[in-house]
Amino acid sequence: MNPYFKTPPAVKNLIIANCMLFLATYLIPRVNTLLGTYGQLFWIESPNFHIYQFVTYMFLHGGFSHLFFNMFALWMFGRTLEYELGTKRFLTYYFVCGVGAAIFQMLVAWVAGEYNFTMLGASGAVMGLLMAFGVMHPNNQIFVFPIPFPIKAKWFVTGYIVLELFQGWGGMSDGIAHFAHVGGMLWGWALLYYWKNKRVIYF
Repeated sequence: MNPYFKTPPAVKNLIIANCMLFLATYLIPRVNTLLGTYGQLFWIESPNFHIYQFVTYMFLHGGFSHLFFNMFALWMFGRTLEYELGTKRFLTYYFVCGVGAAIFQMLVAWVAGEYNFTMLGASGAVMGLLMAFGVMHPNNQIFVFPIPFPIKAKWFVTGYIVLELFQGWGGMSDGIAHFAHVGGMLWGWALLYYWKNKRVIYF
């Protein structure tokens, strides 16, 4: 059996952790209160802010669809990337993208003067995985619902960045941290090329 069809350990455990915390927040009110107060990422000057929230926010989700699409993308792109990068480097990449996404969103919020916000979800880290797949496998064909034909990964990534920038600068009040998505992808791109220049990965 092709090993790329198996789910490697880091991807599997990340999915399990996210799903378990999601279930805990919905089944145990006390856990929901605690994670809502201490786990999601608050603005850095908020009395509820703690530095560890730059990591914990990645494991919390606002609803089933939020969780499902993030975990599906983690599974879809993460398997190939973990096999190619190795588990240790894959986890480093994932968390750098997630933390970087939060930092980028905070910087944009600071410039825009919008300080009253909270963040949760693995989207920034997952968008970093999408960037890595597009960089390392630019000509691979991927299917994206509802588009009825396959798209090369490099064009999908490019289009996604443009869309996120448009939605972010458009001031859409949709509750989505669009610049966190962009930030995760930019940090991912920078880390990939740093590793490539150090000749620890090749693509």
